[in-house]
Amino acid sequence: MIKLPDLSALKAFVNRTLRPRTKWGRVTLWSGGLSVLLDSQRWYVGSAPGSMLAILAYTVTLVFTVCALRLTVRWVRLHVMWRLRHRLIITYLFIGVMPIVLLLTMVGVSNYLFAGQFADYVAITNLQSALRHLDAENDAMASRWASLPLSGQSEKSLVTGLSTVAADMVSADRFPGRTVTVWQGDESFTISAGNKLVKVHSARAPDSIKGNFSGFVFDGDLLHLRAVKRFVVGGQQRILISDLPITPALLQASTAHLGSATLVLPPDRWNDSRRGPPPRSRPEARQLVQTEPLASSSSRFDPAFSFPSLFQVLDWESGNWQSCAIIVVTRPSLLYGALFAFTGDNANLLLRGLMIIAILLGLVELAALYIGIRLTRSMTRAVAELYRATEHINRGDLTHRIQVRGSDQLAELQQSFNSMSESLVKLLAEQKRMQQMESELAIAYEVQNALFPRELPELASLEVYGVCRPARSVSGDYYDFIPISSDKLLVAMGDISGKGISSALLMATAHAFVRAYSPVLGMDSIPALGTGLKSKGDRSLSFLGDGDAPSRPSVGMLMSSLNNQLFRCTSQEKYATMFLGCYDAELREFNYCNAGHLPPLIVGANGSFSRLDTSGTVVGLFDGAVYGESMIMMQPGDLFVAFSDGVTEPENEAGEFGEERLMALIQEHRHQPLSRIGEVITGAVADWIGEAEQPDDVTVVLARAR
Repeated sequence: MIKLPDLSALKAFVNRTLRPRTKWGRVTLWSGGLSVLLDSQRWYVGSAPGSMLAILAYTVTLVFTVCALRLTVRWVRLHVMWRLRHRLIITYLFIGVMPIVLLLTMVGVSNYLFAGQFADYVAITNLQSALRHLDAENDAMASRWASLPLSGQSEKSLVTGLSTVAADMVSADRFPGRTVTVWQGDESFTISAGNKLVKVHSARAPDSIKGNFSGFVFDGDLLHLRAVKRFVVGGQQRILISDLPITPALLQASTAHLGSATLVLPPDRWNDSRRGPPPRSRPEARQLVQTEPLASSSSRFDPAFSFPSLFQVLDWESGNWQSCAIIVVTRPSLLYGALFAFTGDNANLLLRGLMIIAILLGLVELAALYIGIRLTRSMTRAVAELYRATEHINRGDLTHRIQVRGSDQLAELQQSFNSMSESLVKLLAEQKRMQQMESELAIAYEVQNALFPRELPELASLEVYGVCRPARSVSGDYYDFIPISSDKLLVAMGDISGKGISSALLMATAHAFVRAYSPVLGMDSIPALGTGLKSKGDRSLSFLGDGDAPSRPSVGMLMSSLNNQLFRCTSQEKYATMFLGCYDAELREFNYCNAGHLPPLIVGANGSFSRLDTSGTVVGLFDGAVYGESMIMMQPGDLFVAFSDGVTEPENEAGEFGEERLMALIQEHRHQPLSRIGEVITGAVADWIGEAEQPDDVTVVLARAR
């Protein structure tokens, strides 16, 4: 079965290209398509470059180019520049390589300009040297001619004088092809090689040349070295003109050690009708004089190069100055030989020194490049390992660790990442343990809520209410309403030392003991031994007197028994404050026992306050402690208020909440339902605490006689 290639990536690319989601992408697509249509229309109709269609096509193409360039830069930034390695490489190229490239480019351009200018300078200087010699000999000829005695004004005397002067001056060995032209009056004569005097009709010197002259002259189709000397003999002006055409041989002699040279006509003479077709069909029409081509080099490190320079040439016919170009084609070795021609062996030493410096600089650059690559790889490897490690952490693999190499800051960062991973493992384990503990606390909270009274018992002459707001998930405070008989009710309230689970467990223990022993309070006397409630020698219930005679049970005896049980089943540092009160609805008697708890308040129907101050030591701390009891009569309208220290001890900037503030609240709301009074008290305490953490459990127990 042939497996077809997966074309999903190609389909996605084509979809993104043909249906771009961004505004720049849509503009690029539309402008590109419109540019293709307009260019096709231009090609079809043959539109001129300056037409409206061409301008519109150029504008749309420019818009497409700008948008495409922006999208390309954005793609490079998002995909190519995303990796830190690419950014560091590009940064190194800009900081380390680009300055070197620019410096080498500047050095190369400078060397090219210097070498080309030097070659042209040497060639022009040699030609100017020949011109100076020509001018000097022309001056010497004029001086000797002027110093000869006059023998008349005839042509024969002129020829005799010139022949005498030019006999030693005009020589084919020094200036091959040189001619000397003299003007006397309106007649001109030319002396060429062989001392032949020929009468010619040549052009006079241009009127722009008023005095003596020496320079480059363009006459006809040739370039000349020409010197003009004006002098007066016998009251008659004479002009002596020495002319030397610039031939390939002369130009070759000027550039003998440099290479080949070419003299180029001024641009206005390229299309001269006297020189034939225009330069596009005859490029050689631009060329005036050219030497032999430069021979090929045997080394690739000695390339040939050319450099043009301009010099001024006088048009002999018009008297105007024009620019002519000289192009010298040479090689670095030839320039080096010409530049250090007089240094001998020192030139080789200098060359070797330069080569050694270049090699050393190259080695330094290679070392810098190697160090830069190593540093780049170390940084990018560390970042890549950190990135891979974060991917492992993101997938939940907290066991992954980075292999730390080196002792630099990146290594410290990797070590910190490993430490962070280990801390995350510990934190997750701690979080798991805390979640388990919270689950257990939630269960404990539900269990503890079940211990508080779900239904409030009511007697004919007493109504009760209780509320507890834990500081944490579970509470260490305890309250309970236990019906003993149809006309008796046990009111219990306690505050276990500490907070949290241990206090909640001790609270459950106290709850169980009170619930287990409270039915005895409904008996007229302690039962006999056979009932199983008390065995001989058992000190858990101290209901017996000095002998075995039965006695009436009381809340004080119940408190003593609770103390003994808590002392035996809890640690030494655990204890509780406890208040137990038994209300007899028939007699309206309220018998109570206080074991270190805050004294409850009795608010009379007339608003008077009294405290149940009778108190003993806390339970569970001392073995065999004996607790007494007291009794009060509850008149209709009397309000019983018991509270924990979590009500009066909370603090803020103004100090403690205190009993006075509690009594003021009770005084203000004593006629309202008990549930409302409980809400007012707990709400006032919460407002007093504010945003701070609740320091202790807040518990309030209320009872009102009716």
